[in-house]
Amino acid sequence: MEWTREERYRGLSSISNEAFESMTHKVNQSPWRQHFHIQPVSGLLNDPNGFIYFKGQYHLFYQWYPLGPVHGLKYWYHVVSDDLVHFENKGPVVYPDTTYDSHGAYSGSSIQIGEQLYLFYTGNHRTKDWERVPYQMAATLNDDFQVEDKQPLIEGSPQGYTDHFRDPKVWKENEDYYFVIGAQTTEQSGRALIYQGDTSFKFHLLGEIETGLSDFGYMWECPDLFKLGNKDVLIFCPQGLEPDGMNCRNIYQSGYIVGDFDLETLEMKHHGFVELDHGFDFYAPQTTISKEGERVLIGWMGLPDITYPTDVYNWAHCLTLPRVLKVKEDTLIQTVHPDVEKLRGRSKKATLEVSHDHTALDLIQPDCSEVNISILENEADVLSMIFTNQVDEIVKMTYDNNTGIFELDRSQSGELPSNQDNQKRSIQLNEDLQTLKIFIDTSSIEVFINEGTHVMTSRLFPKAAYQSCQFSTQSGTVKLETKQYEMKRG
Repeated sequence: MEWTREERYRGLSSISNEAFESMTHKVNQSPWRQHFHIQPVSGLLNDPNGFIYFKGQYHLFYQWYPLGPVHGLKYWYHVVSDDLVHFENKGPVVYPDTTYDSHGAYSGSSIQIGEQLYLFYTGNHRTKDWERVPYQMAATLNDDFQVEDKQPLIEGSPQGYTDHFRDPKVWKENEDYYFVIGAQTTEQSGRALIYQGDTSFKFHLLGEIETGLSDFGYMWECPDLFKLGNKDVLIFCPQGLEPDGMNCRNIYQSGYIVGDFDLETLEMKHHGFVELDHGFDFYAPQTTISKEGERVLIGWMGLPDITYPTDVYNWAHCLTLPRVLKVKEDTLIQTVHPDVEKLRGRSKKATLEVSHDHTALDLIQPDCSEVNISILENEADVLSMIFTNQVDEIVKMTYDNNTGIFELDRSQSGELPSNQDNQKRSIQLNEDLQTLKIFIDTSSIEVFINEGTHVMTSRLFPKAAYQSCQFSTQSGTVKLETKQYEMKRG
């Protein structure tokens, strides 16, 4: 179905309650609804926003277009939880209801000031000639988490930059407020800028973060700047990078640089850009500080400009599991947050001797499992792990012991998203394969390699749940230890 501009910019008020209920009924008939991932009640979910631990609860908002699986008039939808897995839907909070955000409340962040929660986001306004005017907005929430006030902080973009100017990530340092924001120069190059403000929210531009990445995509979205241990980390999403071997294979990328950032000179010394996730479906991550004081990341399990099989059921996309971030030798390590263990149910262990003949491991819960694999001994050349179902759809993972390359192949996994020319993704491991932690939900897989040194996140759309994992080698043997858990609903 082709959506016209007019259709994409209709709001919730344009349809009746009965029509919306009919829409959500269709969504719930989808065979690919997730069990333990955040997903929209209808329409399209994309960037996670405003992620924060506030007054004893986690609050997370996400970009939401309620009327269909397309990018249109964006709202902020609110979910809340006492932990990081049992989220409750609270409904839309930020509505595109002012001149400043008339064509969408775009991405941003949140901060606690005193006893109140403030949301910072980009308001998208379009003129009669469809020219974009971005506004950086602040919204104050009341005790019921409804917007009680909105105010524009910055109109338009600074000189030398286009109207692609969005996604403020705010923080407080000493007595001042700062935010980093994604931008595009008039020469079509991506940048991240820093603004400084006071308690009255009067912000002024400090300048560009000097990364040395001068020709690195045409736009940087969703920047996130923070300190982790004694290192500074800048996460951002560069658009327009060309594929480079096994790297940058998706339509848009998400990654980071680790190093040392000087707030006075705005210089960031680092060792190069690294992708956060080498799977098919990961974008626009955002981080916050957990109640334990750890840096936690949640990303959008999807990408722009791709049609997904769930579209016919009037919904698209979900969010990833929460990941704890740590820095090890200038590399971000991503491990699943311990709260996810609250979803564990039945478990079983096995020790397997794998050779050229297939060794099958039945999944304890076909569409809702955590599978942990430890390599005890590896005398093989290539180890294959194939998740399969009753209709011969498969997800295949291979590890080449000679080259150190780990590959995820979903080419025969079921229905596939469009606009992707290759259904294989690979990563060069910097050490031998030792562990895998795999989370299988109804329509997704998240693979954490070697205790989170590498991650591969992908949507899957099989006709039936994958029921077993078959292990084999081309030659030689591998000794494995496995532990599985049934995963309950989040």
